[in-house]
Amino acid sequence: MKHDKSGVRPVDEAAARLQAELHAVTGRTAPLTTAAAEQAWRAYIRFARQCFATPATPDADSLLFEYGTFALDGPPAFTLDLSRQFEVEDEDGEHDHYVQVHCALRYAPAPGLRTLGHFGSWFVFGSDGDVDRWAHEVRSQAVWKTVRDHEPTTIAISQERV
Repeated sequence: MKHDKSGVRPVDEAAARLQAELHAVTGRTAPLTTAAAEQAWRAYIRFARQCFATPATPDADSLLFEYGTFALDGPPAFTLDLSRQFEVEDEDGEHDHYVQVHCALRYAPAPGLRTLGHFGSWFVFGSDGDVDRWAHEVRSQAVWKTVRDHEPTTIAISQERV
């Protein structure tokens, strides 16, 4: 998988681009069905192929796949989070902060989901790794078979400064 270099986009458009990819995959903005995780993954991979204006530093653009049961903003919920992190520099070319774009699928805390525990895996563009290999490893996780039997309660796309 390679970045689409035909149009480098500003980082502040990232959440809107991910939302557009989710809409393109599903034909709607909130696919609350048992197929939601698969649809969100396809949209996320399409989003990962897009190139954004980031510094030429080793950790400037990365992908994160993680899941687990968390109580972030309410009662515990199983969350499957597909994120992308961009480095942002100040006017002097020094690291200022990161921007994270998330596609979070939240599920009721069913026993089958809770037994999956917690997992996280990063991929950094420009590293010696292969993003296609990383994506294949992520897709081999047991979580995909388990969430297939559950409908998310929410799907939220967000962008935050960290």
